[in-house]
Amino acid sequence: MGHIKEPKGVDFVIQSTPLTDKDRKEISDFIADYKAKNDKKGRIHPKSKQLS
Repeated sequence: MGHIKEPKGVDFVIQSTPLTDKDRKEISDFIADYKAKNDKKGRIHPKSKQLS
């Protein structure tokens, strides 16, 4: 992967806008709902390799 040089007059620094309290609550509720639904399903583990 190479290095990207910034052209003159261009700034590659990206700043996201801060989340509102409503956005944080919606994200938190979504994560809690997702975890509650997926924890009931259980985890599928790949079969371990058997040595011959």
